[in-house]
Amino acid sequence: MLVNGKWDADWHPVQNKDEQGRFIRQTSSFRNWITPDGTPGPTGKGGFKAEPGRYHLYAALICPWASRVLAVLALKGLTRYISVTIVNPQLSEQGWQFGGYEGAEPDPMLHATYLHEIYSKADTGFTGRATVPVLWDKQQQTIVNNESADIVRMLNTAFSGYTQHGPNLYPAHLAKDIDQWNDVIYARLNNGVYQAGFASSQQAYNEAFDNVFSMLEQLESALDDGRKYLLGDQLTETDIRLFVTLVRFDAAYYSLFKCNKKHIRDYQYLHRYMLRIMQLDGMAGTVSINHIKAGYYSIKALNPSGIIPKGPELSL
Repeated sequence: MLVNGKWDADWHPVQNKDEQGRFIRQTSSFRNWITPDGTPGPTGKGGFKAEPGRYHLYAALICPWASRVLAVLALKGLTRYISVTIVNPQLSEQGWQFGGYEGAEPDPMLHATYLHEIYSKADTGFTGRATVPVLWDKQQQTIVNNESADIVRMLNTAFSGYTQHGPNLYPAHLAKDIDQWNDVIYARLNNGVYQAGFASSQQAYNEAFDNVFSMLEQLESALDDGRKYLLGDQLTETDIRLFVTLVRFDAAYYSLFKCNKKHIRDYQYLHRYMLRIMQLDGMAGTVSINHIKAGYYSIKALNPSGIIPKGPELSL
């Protein structure tokens, strides 16, 4: 991690834990928003106006949080306005790095070797982990935001003056339901699989495991009435947040994170729902099973041998 802007210690997957051995995720540090006119968003400061070509996204195809943002870029037709760099899926001793793997790219902004150099450029005194996604402002040479939930929400409307492409992922009449589903899905499933995988006590693992599968059962039950998406016929950001976990589950979370009660393919409605979202325009390009497996199975704390399983394939 970085301490006062300098690399201090080898990368480790467990960011923090409580007294019961529960995995605790780091809070994002950069919380500014791109807005249509550059006025401040819900958090942070202003000065980040939506302008074509001004912003750059650093993302990892292994990472569900970064892939949320890639999905929104695809669905909203924003790839013509925001450039993207995909990092190496295999985490190094200095965390995310550029190049060196098929589909991973060099850094076009600062010609950095590691993502943590981007953080140090934005804040010379930064202390913490260099995570993806990172939304970079080419004009101010700084990080706008590194919280995926914020970036998903801002990109839904920030560039509406340039394009009306794609669905409104946060419609006002569904906002309350979206927020409620987001909260419970994050706590019990999105982050729940990590709490199971990185638990350091049996109690913490059991708790996380039960949360994961009770959430999956609840979602399966919600979808068994034939609805197209979680909140009905309209795709929302909740579907994107759910999809990125579902699509990684059988390949990584089931085995490596010990969430091995059922595969997603064992859930009739959830599996169909996942494949339905995968088939939306642009979505398949945000998923790389090769990157997902290479990335997760490179975590030495969970897989010391570094052997990457040959299966499973994602059936469409």
